[in-house]
This record gives sequence, structure tokens and C-alpha cells, in this order.
Amino acid sequence: MVPLLVVMSLMFLWNMSRNINDILIPHLKRACQLTDFQSSLVQSAFFGAYFLMALPAGLYIHRKGYRAGMITGLLVAALGAALFFPAAEIRSYPLFLLGLFIMAAGFTFLEVTATPYIAILGDPKEASSRLSLSAAIGSVGSTVAPYIGSLLLMHKEDIPEKVIQGYSSTQLQTFLSGEANMVKLPYLTLALLFLVMSIVVLLIKMPVIKETSDPSANKYSFKNVFKFPHTMLGVLAVFSYLGAEVGIVSFMIRYAQSLHIPGLSGQKAALFISLYMGLVLAGRLAGALLLKKIKPSNVLLISSVGAIVLVVLAILTTGYFSLFSLALVGLFTSVMYPVIFTLSIKGLGDYTKTASSLLIMGVVGGAVIPPLMGLVSDQGGIRLAYVLPVICYIYVTYYAIKGFKIKNKL
Repeated sequence: MVPLLVVMSLMFLWNMSRNINDILIPHLKRACQLTDFQSSLVQSAFFGAYFLMALPAGLYIHRKGYRAGMITGLLVAALGAALFFPAAEIRSYPLFLLGLFIMAAGFTFLEVTATPYIAILGDPKEASSRLSLSAAIGSVGSTVAPYIGSLLLMHKEDIPEKVIQGYSSTQLQTFLSGEANMVKLPYLTLALLFLVMSIVVLLIKMPVIKETSDPSANKYSFKNVFKFPHTMLGVLAVFSYLGAEVGIVSFMIRYAQSLHIPGLSGQKAALFISLYMGLVLAGRLAGALLLKKIKPSNVLLISSVGAIVLVVLAILTTGYFSLFSLALVGLFTSVMYPVIFTLSIKGLGDYTKTASSLLIMGVVGGAVIPPLMGLVSDQGGIRLAYVLPVICYIYVTYYAIKGFKIKNKL
């Protein structure tokens, strides 16, 4: 029970830390005086680390063991969070990005270790139940993070841009330094939490997972997976799904502010991100029941079409209706990843593990789509930028209709 609670606590922590990014983007945009494109590089640094570190983390854990992987991940994440202090001191955006990259590298180690550990901690027959519970706990972290982040990093009432433009050079520097310093307390607290958890993992008794090596495993290389179109199209579907989701929530506060709704501060707008994440949690719970009664490809089709309709509604409307439309997208995207993953590895046999690694690397969509949205926003406005998630969901719709079908069989 103790190791199970520890690992679930880690899932809560890294999901919470990851979703504070959605608040960090508008905050650093002001503190470092960035364009929408520049501010979106927060997600590029974060998800780029997942893409680059997934395979090295797996190799390290295979050689050193899961406990070592957890401790290493926590220490690396602590280092990344601690870098926010000097980054705020000198108001250096590149240093902020480096801190985020290092944090995400640490989280990669944690994610690779968590699933197998939770699966073995208890009755094998209840492994799925434990994994579902841990995913729900992670989603709770994702839901509360935007709200907590908004309280720590945003003002109760927004300071109008006209007021800031009226500051003298000295006043502006003082204001911007104060904005940057707001990140010190939350991220130093995170660094301390990661350090404490690394000591806990080091001291408690945890079961050892012994893996058996398959001497023929090397023959299942990536190039063999390319023979299965439904898998490669699935990688692109993961890329599109995650890129759209990260892009939507990354710019939600920025979008809300562009609507000029009276009384809606950035801090209050962050509640719509929490609502989005809360609906993701609700959708996952509902999806577990729906997938028992409806074909996965049909569930994916309904989800993608629903997401398209809601984002288009958000683009074409204004006010709170537009914001609620964006938040409701979370309900429809909640089951996309597990369905795409399952459909993509179907019928692969011995190639399943290699294909899974490729699918996980598809999360790089979270590093690519937000900057593209930032570029569009800088040139044509934030509303136009939301056309990109629509395009992503159109591709997911194609995958749900045709792309998932198996053409080559073992």
C-alpha cells in the first residue's frame, strides 16, 4: 500500500506541474515581453523533452532499475524547477525554457516507471483497476493545477496594457521584475517536494521488477513497424490529438482576454482551463463504460466530430458561450488517446512494444502545434489560430473512419 500511494502521489505531482504551464505561458508573455509565438515555446521545451528523452529514459531504467529511475527523475525535475529562481532573478526566458526542459526530462523518467510499478503492486487481477485509479488521480492534479497556478502567478484584477505602456523605464523594469519573481515561490516549492519524494522513494521498501530479456528482441526494429500503415497513421493521430489539446489550453487565457468580457480577469479565465481538465476526467470515466458498448473507432469518430463542432462554434461566437464551447472540448478529447493507441497497435504481435514507443513519441505534437498557433496569432489574431486544432481534429476524424483499418497482417 505504501509504495502504491507514493507512486500515485508522483502521478499527481507531475500532472499538476505539467498543467501549470498553461498559466505560465501568459505570465511569462508579460514578464519577459514576448510574442504569442515566443510564449508558446514553453510547450515546445516541455514536450520536446518527452520526445527526446523517452528512449534514453527507457534504456537507463532497463539497466539501473525502476527505483533508480524514479529517484533520478525526481532529482532531475528538482533541478529544473530550481532553475526558475536564477531565471527570475535575471528575467531570462531561455533559462526558463531550460528549466522546463530539464523538469520534463525528469518527468519522462517518472512516467516510464509508474505504469509497470502500479501494475505489479497488488493482485494482478486488479491491475487495470489500480491503473484507472492512478490515471484519475493524475487527472485531478491536471484539474487543480490551472486554478492553483492562477492564484500564484496572476493578479486578481488584470493590469491594463495601456497602464503598463504609460510606465517610465524605471517603473517598467520594476514591474517586470516583480512579475518574474512571482514564479520563485511555486517552483522552489516544487523543487523541494521533488527532493523530499526522492528521499521517500530511497527509504521505503519497494518491490523489484525483474525483466526477462528476449534475445530476438533486436529484430523488431522501427523499420519493421513502418510496414503497418494503420500504426504509422496512428502516430500522426496521436501527434494531432495532443497538439490540438495542448494548443487549445495553452492559449485559452489569451483567447479569453481577447474577448474583452467585463470582469473576466486572467485569474478567472484560468477556471475555464480547470473546467476543461475536469471534463477530461469525467469523459475518461464515462468512456470506460461507453467503450464496452460502442466500437472504439465509432467512439473516436463521435469524439473528433464533437471537438470540431465545438472549436468552430468558439471561433464563430463571442462572450462566455465561446469560452464554454472551448472548455467542453475536453469532454470529447478525453478518450482519444487510449482509443488511438489501442487501434494503432492492433494486430502487431511481436512488434507491439516497438510500435508503442513510436506512439509515445507522437506527443511531440504538443511541442509543434502551439508554436504554429502562436505564429498564426501574431500575424492574424488569436481567433484565427484556433483553426489549427480544427485541422488536427479533421485528421483524427479521418483516422477514425479509414486510417485505423489494418491493411498488412502478420
